[in-house]
Amino acid sequence: MVRLLGIDPGLRFTGWGIIDVAGNRLCHVADGVIATDGDVAVPERLRCLHDGLMELVHRFAPAEAAVEETYVNRNGASTLKLGYARGVALLVPALAGIAVSEYGAMAVKRAVVGTGAASKEQVEMMVRRLLPAATIKRADASDALAVAICHAHHRASALRVAGGTRMA
Repeated sequence: MVRLLGIDPGLRFTGWGIIDVAGNRLCHVADGVIATDGDVAVPERLRCLHDGLMELVHRFAPAEAAVEETYVNRNGASTLKLGYARGVALLVPALAGIAVSEYGAMAVKRAVVGTGAASKEQVEMMVRRLLPAATIKRADASDALAVAICHAHHRASALRVAGGTRMA
């Protein structure tokens, strides 16, 4: 069994989800959101994200982590701030010696729903179906669990290829 941490980075809300994977079985462990105060300076908000993610790494001891890749939007300032949060999300597990993978939104949707054009509601519905014990309170947590599920699928495929197992 391996424990995976999925992260959906954001400066205001960073979603996180922890799952255990044994073969093709997925088991929900925990999920939630790290929220920062929009009235506080960006460096303090990044410190809050860092501290929250560090606490998760220490409390749940994941073996691997996966972070959703940033999409570029029309507002350059928003994209840059999202990039800051994403940098923290990549750095924290790396500092703890945890391997970190990255997945684009379309890859996550394809792995969880079956189509890269899935809506947020479809992703959340499938996450709830795949992880019935999940206590999702915000879409950010659902997205983070979806990132973890995506990593579990990609990881399983990579292990099969490395082991020489043929898939029908």
